[in-house]
Amino acid sequence: MTEPSRVLLDTEVATTDAMGELGARLAAVLRAGDLVVLTGPLGAGKTTMTRGLGAALGARGQVSSPTFVLARTHPTTAGPDLVHVDAYRLSDPVELDDLDLDWDASIVVVEWGRGFVDGIADSVLDVEIARATGADAAPADQGDPDDVPDEPRRVVVTGTGPRWADVTL
Repeated sequence: MTEPSRVLLDTEVATTDAMGELGARLAAVLRAGDLVVLTGPLGAGKTTMTRGLGAALGARGQVSSPTFVLARTHPTTAGPDLVHVDAYRLSDPVELDDLDLDWDASIVVVEWGRGFVDGIADSVLDVEIARATGADAAPADQGDPDDVPDEPRRVVVTGTGPRWADVTL
């Protein structure tokens, strides 16, 4: 039986700063054992959101674009560690399990995690970021490749499972 899902937030995010602020907003409701899945195209703002989340939790170390590592643990001043995972280079869910992450005691954020985290947790916070593509996209930014160009994104946050049944954002 599939756990019920409900949309907790459906919003437009127009700037890099606003994406980081949304990450901080999510951090306020997260606790140890939470699993967050970020989905969106390259440059959508997944890492920018995770940076805002990490900053709000007091994460130690730079939350960087995960293309350089598969998983990095950031101790936080908020209590539970923030584990930032890149599932982009994984070929199947078994490889995610092989990372031997501390799912129960950490807040785990998995970029490109759809299809890889099924069955890992009873509850999942799914964040989908949609951005314009092709001719509708903003010109490429020549600065930090992890920054979100200031163009609108639609962000939909959906909670699945008992953990998210009564949470509001």
